[in-house]
Amino acid sequence: MTFSDEKASNLLMTRKDAKCEVTEPKPQDKLIVALDVDQADRALEIFDSLRDQVSIFKIGMQLFTAAGPDIVRRIVSRGGRVFLDLKYHDIPNTVAAAGVEATRLGVSIFNIHASGGSEMMKRTAEAVAETAAREGLTKPAVIGVTVLTSVDEETLRQIGIDDESRSVVKRLAMLAQTSGLDGVVASAHEIKIIREAVPRSRFVIVTPGMRSAGDPSDDQRRVMSVGQAIGAGADYVVVGRPILNAESPAKAACAFLQEIKDAIS
Repeated sequence: MTFSDEKASNLLMTRKDAKCEVTEPKPQDKLIVALDVDQADRALEIFDSLRDQVSIFKIGMQLFTAAGPDIVRRIVSRGGRVFLDLKYHDIPNTVAAAGVEATRLGVSIFNIHASGGSEMMKRTAEAVAETAAREGLTKPAVIGVTVLTSVDEETLRQIGIDDESRSVVKRLAMLAQTSGLDGVVASAHEIKIIREAVPRSRFVIVTPGMRSAGDPSDDQRRVMSVGQAIGAGADYVVVGRPILNAESPAKAACAFLQEIKDAIS
């Protein structure tokens, strides 16, 4: 992603100017800002401009590939919480080993593909818990990716799955729960189904592809607004382009926080 000089200057606005008022319950604990940029310096500029409003930042494939694990360490060292969105999917031993390293990086959340199966999820959950206990680390939440928000029924048919996306999500969420994961990534359209199928109060649902009511959906297909997702029961909502591409990312983040606050209230 390329930022204009004007947008870059907006990212460097003082944290005092960027600050917005939030009160209990804390909407900033539910908003995850996706640092979907191609350079560490730009990611840190965004982080610094938003850190007074936002508690958690997502580091995905683009930034991690460009900047490596050091960008995770730098944000964690500055007091930020990181959702490491690398969607691990491989043989059980490999994914479990990757989960151990994510734990050592100090991330708060990371995800693996639930479609990798029960053994992969179980071994990863166990390895993470054991490593955190043995090394005195905070255990991250390990969550399973169900069906991507860019995937619809036609996409599922292309890969040989004839079920509706809701049925697939429900099945994978139940498998993730019985395999020891802490929650799932799912579209807002499936939150109610997951809550009914997995009635565990501490089962986390992270909902990506979030927009405000007036934003374009871009390449996301199964989306809702942030307020709708929180109202439906999402624990966290992930927002990327609507904040990053805004004239003032800080003001855009405040608008989303207000929408979350209204939904909570």
